[in-house]
Amino acid sequence: MADTTAARHAELLKKSLIEVRRLRAERDAHLAQQREPIAVIGVGCRFPGSSNTPQAFWDLLRHSRDGVVELDERWELVGSAPMEGTPRWAGLVDDIERFDPAVFGIAPREAVSLDPQHRLLLEVSWEALEDAGLPVQSLLGSRTGVFVGACFTDYLDAVTAQAASHKDVYGSTGNMLSVAGGRLAYTFGFSGPCVSVDTACSSSLVTLHLGIQSLRSRESDLALCGGVNAVLSPHTMEAGYRLQALSPVGRCKTFDASADGFVRGEGAGVVVLKRLSDAVRDGDHIWGVLRGSAINQDGRSSGLTAPNVQAQEAVLRQALAAADLRPGDIDYVECHGTGTSLGDPIEVDALRAVLGAPRDDGSRCVLGAVKSNVGHLEGAAGVAGLVKILLALREELIPKNLHFRTLNPRISLDDSAIELASKHTPWPRGERVRRAGISGFGLSGTNAHIVVEEPPLSPPTQQLQQGGPQLMLLSARSAEALDALAERLARQLEASPETDLGDLASRLTRDRSHHEHRLAI
Repeated sequence: MADTTAARHAELLKKSLIEVRRLRAERDAHLAQQREPIAVIGVGCRFPGSSNTPQAFWDLLRHSRDGVVELDERWELVGSAPMEGTPRWAGLVDDIERFDPAVFGIAPREAVSLDPQHRLLLEVSWEALEDAGLPVQSLLGSRTGVFVGACFTDYLDAVTAQAASHKDVYGSTGNMLSVAGGRLAYTFGFSGPCVSVDTACSSSLVTLHLGIQSLRSRESDLALCGGVNAVLSPHTMEAGYRLQALSPVGRCKTFDASADGFVRGEGAGVVVLKRLSDAVRDGDHIWGVLRGSAINQDGRSSGLTAPNVQAQEAVLRQALAAADLRPGDIDYVECHGTGTSLGDPIEVDALRAVLGAPRDDGSRCVLGAVKSNVGHLEGAAGVAGLVKILLALREELIPKNLHFRTLNPRISLDDSAIELASKHTPWPRGERVRRAGISGFGLSGTNAHIVVEEPPLSPPTQQLQQGGPQLMLLSARSAEALDALAERLARQLEASPETDLGDLASRLTRDRSHHEHRLAI
């Protein structure tokens, strides 16, 4: 009898141990899924200073160019101007009024009432997908999520000012922020989640956070994330002026003693995200890896629009914890960095508290802000910072801030590992994995921080046979568009003679959508 009882207990113990191991395996798998790295496999952008491609954007940053211009021509375009005294500068994109609706199956009449923000998102998303090697037609019906940020509807002023005889249903659907994301999913045939986000200046970083979560939860297999902004109404400029938020001289002088507000900017940026394991499996080109993210709220601060140093510290710590990293692992932070006398010191105080402790290896954490180059892109500000980091990782260089002369006296960097990007700083790949953070703090009080890591080393690719003929294909929806495409490609090749023609021919043939009018070279 005793032997039987002992055997029963032993069998029960064995089953219990098996169940404990199973539960532990499930727990570990769940934790791994919650922290699964996310790869950026495609990038598209339209930023000020003729930064219509990632490479053009890098040229602007590398050569320390300023994308801010006077607004006179823009106000002529929209047919009105702001009140006297309103700052007259902004970072503007090229040819915002130009759009080819036929490419996206949009009728010319509908295009008239279509907010240029919607147009920019369509164009930049298409380009981001092609950069990822994903022809748009290949994703029809796919579980692709869309998460886009935007916070102003400037074009609605022009639409509502039209005569009654010119108004139609497109005026509403063409200017709703909710439709900005929905139009992408509809046009490209995606069936994943689709969300338009407005948390003001942190909007596009919040979209990255949502995209990461959607991919980790297996809600999406692919995600388009980003944001857009367009400076099209003098009334919005006047509102910024009344808030005393805009710089009278039209420059973001981030961290500088003479910082006196920000200058507005416009543009769009979209990135294509995929789980890192899937991207490696599929042989995708990986721009960088998103390791962790966090969002929170200022709560009851000193004012509705005032920054909260405790909330900023908290979101930094939460993002590091989500990435399973230590403060000393971060080499660079792309700051919110608006160039305001109050906001800059608060942001640096939070960064110093979390990342500023001296490091045993003597390494430093550099702070930079792309707003000093292109202005504050508001709904697209965060994604502009992400694209800057991805390019800096690729080029192994942190670009310097513009308009920095003397440190704001309210900022102290003494006895810390923090330094400012007052000059171009080499950032070479080496034994230490390179990592960066991006911060976005919304006027709404919503804060966001994303942790970015350099891409894994790619396996060597099979070299194309040199010397033999190769086929290069171009296509467009019209003969005129095909001619323009060929001319643009010729200019790009002339400007970059080191381009690998074999790789270019392969990408143009394999990774792009093909249309009725074609040219084979």
